[in-house]
Parts: sequence; C-alpha cells; structure tokens
Amino acid sequence: MRARSLGVVVGALPTGPLNAITDVPGVLVGHTTVDDGADLHTGVTAIVPESLAGGGLPAAVHTGNGYGKLVGSTQVDELGVLESPVVLTATLSVFRAADAVLTYLMGRRPDGVSFNPLVGETNDGFLSDIRRRPITERHVLDALEGAAGGLPAEGCVGAGTGTTALGFKAGIGTSSRRVTVGGNVAAGGSGGTGGSEVTVGALAQANFGGLLTVRGVPVPVEEVVPGARRPEPPGNSCMIVVATDAPLDARRLGRLARRAVFAMGRVGASYAQGSGDYAIAFSTAPPGAPAVPDPALDPLFAAVMDAVEEALLNSLFMATTTTGFAGRTAHAVPYDRRYLG
Repeated sequence: MRARSLGVVVGALPTGPLNAITDVPGVLVGHTTVDDGADLHTGVTAIVPESLAGGGLPAAVHTGNGYGKLVGSTQVDELGVLESPVVLTATLSVFRAADAVLTYLMGRRPDGVSFNPLVGETNDGFLSDIRRRPITERHVLDALEGAAGGLPAEGCVGAGTGTTALGFKAGIGTSSRRVTVGGNVAAGGSGGTGGSEVTVGALAQANFGGLLTVRGVPVPVEEVVPGARRPEPPGNSCMIVVATDAPLDARRLGRLARRAVFAMGRVGASYAQGSGDYAIAFSTAPPGAPAVPDPALDPLFAAVMDAVEEALLNSLFMATTTTGFAGRTAHAVPYDRRYLG
C-alpha cells in the first residue's frame, strides 16, 4: 500500500492526480525487472522526458556524497543540460546500461557525433548476485521504449527490485506536489493568486542505511519484525530524480536538487560514508519562459522536500519481503498502526 492509503500524509501541499513524477506533463517512466526467484533481483528504471526530442533540457545534479557511479554527471554539471533519459540500475551494470542508452540516443539522432547518457545506480548486491552483471542492452531498451504515463509501478520493480533501505526491503517510489509560483502566493506555497500553478514530481531508487522514521516515529526493523536482522551492508546509496514544469534554469534546479538529498534525513537516512546519494533535477518548461526568481522558490523547495519524503516512504511501503542471493532476506515494513497510523 502507498503511504497515503495507510494514513501517512506528508505535508499540507496538494499532490498531482497520480501523486507521481508522471504528473509532470510529458514525463514517462518505464521498468524492466530481472527476477529469477533465486539469485537475481535487479532491473532497470527509465525516466523519459518527451520534450527531449526537441533538444536538451535545463538540468542539474547534486552530489550529497559521491561514493557512486553516476555516468554523464560532469557534463550536466558543466553545461546545465540534460541530453538523455535518466536511467537507473545496479552498480556493476551501470556501464552496460550507459552503452545501451547510447544505442538508444544514436537511433534517434542519426546525425549526432556526441552523446551524454545519464545513468545512475545503487548496489543491490545484498539480494542479487551483482557480479553476474545480468543487465543487457535489451533490458535497457525495453525500459526506455516501454516508458509511459500513468502511475508507475513501485516497490520491488525495475531498478528497485533488489534494493534495501533503512533496514527493510525497499525499491522504487514516487510522489508529486502542486504549488503556485509567482503572484501573491498563499502560506504553505499553494492557493495563491496571480501566479502559475506548477507540478513537482520525484522518483527515488532507495537503497541506503539509517533508522526508518515515519512522521518522526522511529521504526527499527529489529523491534517490528521478530527475528529480523538488518541487511549487511546496510544499504548503499540513493538516486533521486526530480522533474518539474516550472521554468527554472540549471542554477535554480541545482537548488531543488540539494533539497531532494536533504529530504532523505526526514525518513532517517544515516548518510553513511559508503552511500552514494545523488539528486538529478530537470525542467520541462517551454524554452524562453522567464525563470522563477530566487525569492519565489520557497514553494518549490517545500514541494521537493515533501514529494521526496513521500516517494521514499512509498518505495518502502510498496515493497514486499524478498529472499535472494545466498538465502538472504529483506523484510517488508509491517503495516502496524502503532508506527504508521
């Protein structure tokens, strides 16, 4: 069940109709899941902005901790432009996935001579035999070509099939918020007059350590799941993708991306030295639209923080108990009203 179905409501801002990153117009999501029921629990998740067909989009990457392999990030940092879909997968499959994205881009730009695939990862080696590197070009192309609107699958799917977070089984989660920017914005960042209503969406691949915290209440796996042990190592990284139709340049998108990593702290992230924590933010606003001025960014900051927090909770609440490589088990969060109600 998603967080809201359990009565866990994050913040006061309204969500989009799907409460998902796909509420941002033109943003599609696709998954390929690789699960043999035994040693392989992994996959690919692709976030595909349709407007990329017309060229690059303003974008930024924030590195909370750089213990990871985010292929293509330095060019995004340098130019402030996203040139490809964002693809997420497992650590040792990231390089094959990047090559597959190159195939995808070359097929759509036959005259191009330079491409910058953006591919991120987390380490799902607790539940999946990561050294087998099972992700193929076809897996990546299927996720990209199958990307669609609607509510994306969450939990143990795509790049989240084998991930764990905060002591529990985790996976993919998503959420969104609607806010008004510009004009006379009401308290809380919505319901203003004279401004424009925009959407902020987030998708997270959760695989990091810490103590799960739900609306300020700690939920230690050792206490709520009898006999459970924390996955070792206790999570390795988090990838967060933020999309918005608010007109923002790369610098301002960088400010949103930083807030996305900050939001991990709300759910109890430990920000361990071995956790590669990254956020990618991009805007699908039409080219030439004047950027939201810095003094008007507060509603967007609030939207990012709330959407990421809820996306992370959804990544856990939608996951199911999984036994994988070497017989290791990661337990789902129990729907216990003492903690979640």
